[in-house]
Amino acid sequence: MVRHLDDLLRRLASAPAMLVTVVDTHGSVPREVGAWMAVFADALVGTIGGGHLEWEAQRQARASLTAPGDGVGAPWEQRVVLGPSLGQCCGGRLVLRFERVAAADGPALRERLAPTWSPLALFGGGHVGHAIVQALAPLPFSVTWIDSRDGVFPADLPEHVRTEHSEPAQAAVGDIAAGSRVLIMSFSHAEDLDIVAACLQRQRVRADLPFVGLIGSRSKWASFRHRLQERGFTDRELARITCPIGLPGIGGKEPAVIAASVVAQLLHDLAEPAAKSR
Repeated sequence: MVRHLDDLLRRLASAPAMLVTVVDTHGSVPREVGAWMAVFADALVGTIGGGHLEWEAQRQARASLTAPGDGVGAPWEQRVVLGPSLGQCCGGRLVLRFERVAAADGPALRERLAPTWSPLALFGGGHVGHAIVQALAPLPFSVTWIDSRDGVFPADLPEHVRTEHSEPAQAAVGDIAAGSRVLIMSFSHAEDLDIVAACLQRQRVRADLPFVGLIGSRSKWASFRHRLQERGFTDRELARITCPIGLPGIGGKEPAVIAASVVAQLLHDLAEPAAKSR
């Protein structure tokens, strides 16, 4: 997502392109509204879903890009039905917008095509934390990575990852951006417990953390649940904590496997409000 936009702007500095954007959808379609691809004379950046739909859109875009004359022309839209004639039996329909873009359009395109960043607070700089940061790198998450230890963060960080040393770690909970999803996986169960408690306390006051996930087993959560009840948190409040984290049925313990499962769960959680609104 982010890399595609950077690649588009870099290439536009030396050559124009046709930008093809999904502007409307109905039913089952390969990509959502806002998905785009940029068709250059000798390159392609981004995707609107692949298959014959994308191939035909590329063909039309290149034909317009190389047409005689000044090649500017007005943008146009095309309604596409995904049926047998396209060799794609999704059954839905969509509208594609075609427009020529050049270097001068760069600033406007950066603002228009930039993904919406979702804030995420990640507590813990261990092996799983490292794997999650790498798995999130190509996705539109703005990550605040927090640990109470010194020297645990790598020097080469993905874009849109900010590190923070906080001692104690739970002190950082108050400064987390509103709307953040939170993942808790520190080196210490005692520290995990304090971070969870701080998140629950913040939820009482602000109710602005849509997802709080704790790494660990069901037995770990049973122990935490009892201790948190002793601190005065109710069953209703504790029900807002997700533990274990990750999609059910994925049993691998390797950091990369856990990271893939947890990131998939985050994406599902992000998509739920949009799905409910449709």
